[in-house]
Amino acid sequence: MLEITGGNKLIDPVMVLQKAGLKEKMQVADLGCGAVGHYVFPAAKMVGKEGKVFAVDILKSVLENIEKRANLENLSNIVTVWSDLERYGAAKIASNSLDADFLLNTLFQTKDRAGVLKEAARLLKVGGKLVVVDWLMTDALFGPPVEGRVGHAFIETEADKLGLRLMNRFSAGKYHYGLVFEK
Repeated sequence: MLEITGGNKLIDPVMVLQKAGLKEKMQVADLGCGAVGHYVFPAAKMVGKEGKVFAVDILKSVLENIEKRANLENLSNIVTVWSDLERYGAAKIASNSLDADFLLNTLFQTKDRAGVLKEAARLLKVGGKLVVVDWLMTDALFGPPVEGRVGHAFIETEADKLGLRLMNRFSAGKYHYGLVFEK
């Protein structure tokens, strides 16, 4: 019998965040953070009170949920940012300022994948890491249809055009691949 699980059983957020070398005092962003902040809240704990996590999404209701939970958990290092990631310069985060940013199950949801990667690259400082996790190009009983998924080769090609160097490919679970780039 197929067991469909979510959350930490599908992808371990701490393992993914560790791929970027998160540590105290870092400034990072989850681009397309989603309503539950699956990566935002572990990242906030990893970067500590002197670090900062930007939770970026296009849906204001998602950001409201993140803010409510951050307040409940007394995490003052989470900053919500409303943005259309397909528009270069739209995220109100300084260019070349982040130690790491993340596109986690985000690219399959967008039409302008190259534009989103360009925005992610803009935010990174030299030496900063971009971690991308997305669906493998295999059929599953859940997740987006295969024709809507984005293969790692496309991401690697676009990242190279942006001056991002592939540092690591990793398995992000049974249904996902991961890539780590450095600016």
